[in-house]
Amino acid sequence: MTTMNLTIDPWVPVLYLRGTRQLLSLQDLFAQAHELRDLAVKPHEKIALLRLLICITQAALDGPADSYDWKECREAIQPKVKAYLEQWKAGFELFGEGPRFLQVPGLKAVKEEDDGTPATKIDLTLATGNGATLFDNAAGPIRPVIPARLALTLLTFQCFSPGGLIAKAKWNGADTPGDGKSKHAPCTPSSMLHTYLMGGSLLDTIHLNLLNKEEAKHLGAGGWGKPVWELPVTSLADKAAIANATTSYLGRLVPVSRAIRLEPDGRSLILANGIDYPLLPIFREPAATVILRDEEPAVIGVSLGRSIWRQLSSIAMKRIAQSNPQSGPRALVNVPPDRRTTLWIGALATDKAKIEDVVEAAYELPANLFENEGRSCYESGVAHADAWSEALSKSVKACAAKMKLEPVPYERARHFFWTAVEQHVPLLIQAAANPATLGDWKDTPWGKHVRQAALDAYAHACPAQTPRQMEAFAIGHGFLFLPKPETEENQKSRSSSKSAKNTQKTKANS
Repeated sequence: MTTMNLTIDPWVPVLYLRGTRQLLSLQDLFAQAHELRDLAVKPHEKIALLRLLICITQAALDGPADSYDWKECREAIQPKVKAYLEQWKAGFELFGEGPRFLQVPGLKAVKEEDDGTPATKIDLTLATGNGATLFDNAAGPIRPVIPARLALTLLTFQCFSPGGLIAKAKWNGADTPGDGKSKHAPCTPSSMLHTYLMGGSLLDTIHLNLLNKEEAKHLGAGGWGKPVWELPVTSLADKAAIANATTSYLGRLVPVSRAIRLEPDGRSLILANGIDYPLLPIFREPAATVILRDEEPAVIGVSLGRSIWRQLSSIAMKRIAQSNPQSGPRALVNVPPDRRTTLWIGALATDKAKIEDVVEAAYELPANLFENEGRSCYESGVAHADAWSEALSKSVKACAAKMKLEPVPYERARHFFWTAVEQHVPLLIQAAANPATLGDWKDTPWGKHVRQAALDAYAHACPAQTPRQMEAFAIGHGFLFLPKPETEENQKSRSSSKSAKNTQKTKANS
């Protein structure tokens, strides 16, 4: 009989500080966390694993209680987690007749003769059934999945499974919820960006992302809560366990969004809808960035046509007040005030039930960029690039009109422009670190590179090889400039002129 316990059997891919890779059990991972650089997995898998490691750590510490406790708790993480995993070892079994990790008891297929769902279905990078072939071209016969990989895909699927049609099953004799439909797992809605503070080792990373109880109690009605292996959802009638799993901090970190039962052979499983995880305003995901959209709180999601760096000013925003929902990840309260901090940002991009891509980025930010002055400066620099992008579009449009081109090569120009600009983001970060010394953007290294990128993008999209092309190029090039900012005198003059016209119009109507 196949056995696998996640606390003692290797399954987590890690990268050591010395550069080697290995699979580790949870016990070994925490014991060696100070020697590990990072997790050696795909972006969405990294998010799921970080949520698990943070959940285990916070449950083992039962805290930290507040910001002062957080500063002192790093040295207690490894011994506390070792004892905790020994205590709750039974909750991390992947197979067997007892409790199973992120699986529900008493799950049966509707039809007894049903052969189940291929186990590859819960690996979001593989093509199974109607699954996307974006990451996998080996779709075909049922493929067995080794237990170590099965554990990682199970955890990731519970965090990121996109909503849509799903099979029905019997859960302790009752129909699984949703009537054959499912909602997004908690990490998927709006293709939300997940942001984590990165340290010099995995131990430092875990410590930097721990929320204290004072912060966590404001995320949802369930408060601190318990991990699902401590308070498992055994049936749909278990209201207390469901409330803990869906509205508490620790309960949501490792979700049970799908009802799953693995077969030990690694070839098939039973898969149906699990429990729903409400989002804003009922619960605020701690690693998400929340902004106001149409006066309502909403999470920032990834856009495949908009690079993550353009949203850094929102992501780097610390919480202002509990009454204000806008802020970056709640772990920003742990940002050191006197040194640079690396933010790792990742997301699974989806279009309804379709998986489009996975993205990740890392930025080393100065301490000043987490304060209002630095963020405003950075945002102004991004706006400067946006203005050049608009000017580029006008110039391309004018050139295309003269050439009678259809369609207008907007995307060709924009893609070239933003790709070129992105290479110089460190210059923007450097400028935002010292906003007091900043003059006009056009005179800064950042501004000069942005302007050159616009000129190069225009030449790329609108060639000038024939006399007709040269004429069109010259016409379009005349639009490739930023409008001069209005002086105070011009604004007053324009305002006076507008007022006079309104007075004349009023007299004429009278």
